[in-house]
Amino acid sequence: MPKFNELYLKLKRNIELSGKSESTLTNYSRCLATMALHFNCSPIELDEEQVLDYLHYLKTQSKTPSSSYFKHTVYGLRFAYRVMGVAKKNVFLSSLKFPKKLPVVLSHQEIKRLLKVPQLLKHRIILAMLYGCGLRRFELLNIKLQDIDLDRKMLHICEGKGRKDRYVPLGEHLVRGLKTYIDAEYPYRWLLNGKSKDGEL
Repeated sequence: MPKFNELYLKLKRNIELSGKSESTLTNYSRCLATMALHFNCSPIELDEEQVLDYLHYLKTQSKTPSSSYFKHTVYGLRFAYRVMGVAKKNVFLSSLKFPKKLPVVLSHQEIKRLLKVPQLLKHRIILAMLYGCGLRRFELLNIKLQDIDLDRKMLHICEGKGRKDRYVPLGEHLVRGLKTYIDAEYPYRWLLNGKSKDGEL
């Protein structure tokens, strides 16, 4: 579908220039590609009624899309109209309202049981960092040894969500666990090395 290829390349260029994450491009292009396959044409060519029918279909009949999928479809369309020079196209995109749910908070005993499940210390540290510091997967993988200040009990997250830096406090138990892990595993440069310097697992 040549016209969708053109749309994708422009989406890619503008998303990269605006500093948005690669996941934004993936989410937008995936939703718009599904829409293109549904109508067998580029989403830019659709009229107002077709767009509204499709959004209604996602809301009421489609079994696959979640609320996040619907959101990425709407935002992807808005972004596509802008980059393709049709920002003034008269298509109403509904405002997004999602239920605000309270997070599930584990008890101290549940957390202890969770952290005792992995046999390897490295795996326990991974769980402790993800849960205790509220990290995303890519943030955890990007932690360097220099980002960890055990004396001040602080963790420096470089270019996290939104490519913003932030500091995260480290709990007393996590500090002790990190000291034990570093002394035992001798990580090199990165906190979580995939392989040792010798190339062995």
